[in-house]
Amino acid sequence: MKTPVRLKLSAMMFLQYFIWGSWYVTLATYLGQTLSFDGQQIGRAYGTTALAAIIAPFFVGLVADRFFSTERIMAVLYFVGAAAIWMASNQTEFASFYPWLLLYTLTYMPTLALTNSLSFRHMDDPGKEFPGIRVLGTISWIVAGLIVGALRLEPTATPLRIAAVTSALMGLYSFFLPHTPPAKRGEKVKVRDVLGLDALRLMKERSFAVFVLGSFLLCIPLQFYYTFTNLFLNELGVQNAAGKMTLGQMSEIFFMLVMPFFFVRLGVKNMLLIGMACWTARYVLFAYGDNGPLVWMLYLGILLHGICYDFFFVTGQIYVDRKAPGDLRAAAQGFIAFVTLGAGTYIGAETSGRVVNAYTSGGVHDWSAIWLVPAVMAGVVLVLFALLFQYRETPAGSPARLAGEGVVARAKGATEIPE
Repeated sequence: MKTPVRLKLSAMMFLQYFIWGSWYVTLATYLGQTLSFDGQQIGRAYGTTALAAIIAPFFVGLVADRFFSTERIMAVLYFVGAAAIWMASNQTEFASFYPWLLLYTLTYMPTLALTNSLSFRHMDDPGKEFPGIRVLGTISWIVAGLIVGALRLEPTATPLRIAAVTSALMGLYSFFLPHTPPAKRGEKVKVRDVLGLDALRLMKERSFAVFVLGSFLLCIPLQFYYTFTNLFLNELGVQNAAGKMTLGQMSEIFFMLVMPFFFVRLGVKNMLLIGMACWTARYVLFAYGDNGPLVWMLYLGILLHGICYDFFFVTGQIYVDRKAPGDLRAAAQGFIAFVTLGAGTYIGAETSGRVVNAYTSGGVHDWSAIWLVPAVMAGVVLVLFALLFQYRETPAGSPARLAGEGVVARAKGATEIPE
């Protein structure tokens, strides 16, 4: 891949995740503290990304891949998204805010797959070249959090407007990206191909079925973190909460780099169990931490994000890549994305909102009780998974083992879950 193309793709990834990182982390603080939305309304707002993630594969698979060049359809999506999220930033009632946010997420979520596919089309060796470009997305998420936190913008509509302006810039920039004609022009695409339903035949094997069910169930308590952590930290009086939450992404980068070391020594099952255990531990730390002598518990809970994300989600993608036959790997990854990023995340957003409402009285949140709920949920999934999931490790050095380890380099592009 030539240097000019690398620079264009790197800038694309930076802008892509700067858009998401500028508003997603702090939205609950703005909705809860400034607009006085209740927990269920906040959860429902975060559920828009899950609904969009369910619909996005249909758009990409049935429309974008067949009729339009990638960079041009991205431009249209970014421009429409910029207008939608700007309108959302001007709303003060949930009934008017929600439709605009949903429209925005319906335009943004397809661009996650489109930016990845555009990158892959212009790489000579995606396994080696993609990680160095994709990491710019994580870095931009960190930069966005540091800016929003340092400027104390969390309880304001400004992060939404930053996303709108950046989205419009991305729309313009899309016209300067390498031309990428539709990859499947003239091909017939079926719904089962889009959702990866051919992978359902893998469910006949108990270990894979347990993995899918465990992933789905774990995504329910996971959404508590993505939806309510920033509001929680701000209500405790933690200064620059958005900036401090970027420690989680810094941790994620570190553990992604050292993951091959642990993978060879621990294996799939142990890696998954450690990831699940860290989600449970994180919520316990949040339940008993404070902004005084026990503030270290909050920081530790944030720093666990690297293990929580990489050991569970990335290891899960590697497991799927190993388990599925060559002709089913893409379908299997699509199916897991639908189960986790779509269905599991949506139910998690709804559940988290209802739990927060249940433990709120007079506008005051009982955060200790709230965080113990996902801690128990994640703990139950952990125990059941440990008892029911069986997986025989492939001997070290075998082609299958080496192929699985190579997925670490490209796994982040398979299923885009919030940083």
